[in-house]
Amino acid sequence: MSEAKPQLAALVRGGDAQTAALVITPFIFQANDISNAYLINTGDGDVMVNTGFFDDANQQRNLALLTPHRTGPMRRIILTQSHADHYGGVPVFREAGTIVIGGPCYTENLNDMMGLQAFFGPRSKKLWGTTMQRGAAPKPAPEVVPDIEIDRMYSFEQGGRRFELIYTPEGETLDGLTVWLPDDGVAFTGNLCGPVWCSMPFLNTVRGDKPRLVRNYLKSLMKLRALGAEIIVTGHGEPIRGAAKIASDIDLMHGAVSWVRDYTLAGMKAGKTVHQLMREVALPAELKIGEFHGKVSWAVRSIWAEYSGWLHYEDGTTALYGVPRSSVDGDLAELAGGAEAIAARARARLDAGDALEAVHLSDIALGADPGLKPAWMVRRDACAALLVASGGTNLSETMWLKSEIAAAELTLNR
Repeated sequence: MSEAKPQLAALVRGGDAQTAALVITPFIFQANDISNAYLINTGDGDVMVNTGFFDDANQQRNLALLTPHRTGPMRRIILTQSHADHYGGVPVFREAGTIVIGGPCYTENLNDMMGLQAFFGPRSKKLWGTTMQRGAAPKPAPEVVPDIEIDRMYSFEQGGRRFELIYTPEGETLDGLTVWLPDDGVAFTGNLCGPVWCSMPFLNTVRGDKPRLVRNYLKSLMKLRALGAEIIVTGHGEPIRGAAKIASDIDLMHGAVSWVRDYTLAGMKAGKTVHQLMREVALPAELKIGEFHGKVSWAVRSIWAEYSGWLHYEDGTTALYGVPRSSVDGDLAELAGGAEAIAARARARLDAGDALEAVHLSDIALGADPGLKPAWMVRRDACAALLVASGGTNLSETMWLKSEIAAAELTLNR
């Protein structure tokens, strides 16, 4: 089994060993967290861009790292998106008179996400539980209502430093903001460009969320490029420095995602299925970017759904109704001579190198006989083969497969 460590996992845990704030400029300081917190000094108190996660250990660490660099009252807190790893520390850093600013429809998007935690929570735990290391009884996220939700753009001056807040949605949330300091050449992008710089966006996450539209994502990239920033401060990792490098990297991201969009639409016109396109896609070498959070094949599927909707015609009539394929697993097992026979065929497909087909067959066998150990064994081994083949670089893929392996092991050890 692969022991590769996803790069995103390392960034998420980047604050664990941090003992001093990273000095980005003489007036900007970084506390590493599940998503980083940034302190900006002005001639009239301070500004925060995001505040990190909300667990006590994270917040006490962030507070300790940034307190030595405080210069006055916390005048404003700007939230680049409505996810808890960005707004979680607001209660710790907010003071009397602090103005909290969010993007367009911040509260609506937050309420949608938090209102569906019974649905999203278990899905997030499967993908992020091990990385987040939150324990068995994690505390709930704080309730954070911005004082201002901007509409497209919002500017202010504080202590001689100018700020422009620019609406740049679809990188990770529909309310995404970029914070631009025009006199200093610094842009805070949150997760507009993904949690890992110069990588494929996650247009619709495995956990689930409102889909991000590829056209709006590309527009937001071009808004960022037009700034001519000298420093890009993202949600994770160290800043990106140098106007030429930043412009080149944005062009690469824009080119790669545009290519995937055009590839997908051309395939749709040619009559190919989404599964064909996912299997066959390969970025040109000159457009290769990272696949640490999103993946090229997943972008194909997201773009397909964006343009075509939820129904895949190749799924046939049953896709129109509320009866899943699994409802006939017992019939298939009976026709095949029993669930054991299907599990044996799954093993044969795995031995032939067809791990995904083996998973399909194990689904049918377990649908007919949920406790069948040979089916659980082949499912475990097929997921382990997929994990090795993946290289362990994409966090969601890695943690999904590890969770599937752990579930199989749990059943087998009962």
